[in-house]
Amino acid sequence: MIPVRMLPALLVGLFPFADAAPKPLEPIRGCTFIPAEWADGDSFRIKTPDGSEHTIRLYGVDCLELHVAEDDRNLARLREQRRYFGITDAGKNNEESMKIAMALAEEAAEFTAESLRAPFTLSTRFSDGGGDPDFERIYGYITLADGKDLGSLLVRQGWARAKGIISTLPDGMSVVEARGMLQDLEIQALKKDRGIWAKTNWDKLPAERQLQRKEKAEADIAKDQNAPGPDFKIDPNTATRKQLIDLDGIGEALADRIIAERTKAPFAKPEDLLRVKRLPKPTLDKIRQHLIFPKR
Repeated sequence: MIPVRMLPALLVGLFPFADAAPKPLEPIRGCTFIPAEWADGDSFRIKTPDGSEHTIRLYGVDCLELHVAEDDRNLARLREQRRYFGITDAGKNNEESMKIAMALAEEAAEFTAESLRAPFTLSTRFSDGGGDPDFERIYGYITLADGKDLGSLLVRQGWARAKGIISTLPDGMSVVEARGMLQDLEIQALKKDRGIWAKTNWDKLPAERQLQRKEKAEADIAKDQNAPGPDFKIDPNTATRKQLIDLDGIGEALADRIIAERTKAPFAKPEDLLRVKRLPKPTLDKIRQHLIFPKR
């Protein structure tokens, strides 16, 4: 039995909100699932009735990372997820613990694939789903053939935590209500030892969560300390890859796309960088002060 006093601490994670005034969700009925080796519980490929294909990232839920062998970012995310669920010590050693986490991630992916066997409805605004910069994803809700929401089912069954970008639901439920509903489903799942929660070490969970928060705080401090100062100025047409990466919000893949785009046509003003694939306006606004465009 999980001590009641521990329940509030289990849901400390924050939900980033979607845009303040988003456009309505667009329902696309009759979608089908496309099996893919890279798919996990909350990210997968689908096909719409008109033949278009999209990679979907579910709103408001987060499954264990399944593919981490060659991706340090996913490995770091899985470490953080293992601490959240309290499964770092699920095995006799770290190697066995990792195998258990990967097996649980595989079960979540299988649950999603099985749930999507029948045609379903995608509700989306085609908003950028983030993740790997080399692959486009869009946020969406999936309503299954029986009318149930896939993300809610994943949390209810213990295959996901209630975390991430969230939006109003297709049925009109508000962001606040949707967030609370998913948190309640998470409590229900952990109380019944469902899915990942069946492997949780409740005695060590507080220490795991504390270490999780400490690492995040240290990473945030390091990021702030390494941020370029107000005098840091670069011309995006001639800047080196490293100079671009030093800008807030510009990673390796995005820097490569900036370099590729400037070979097609030079950037004459900050707004020209919005031509770069997956460079959103909020990121441009953060780096605008560091950009210069000498006359040529």
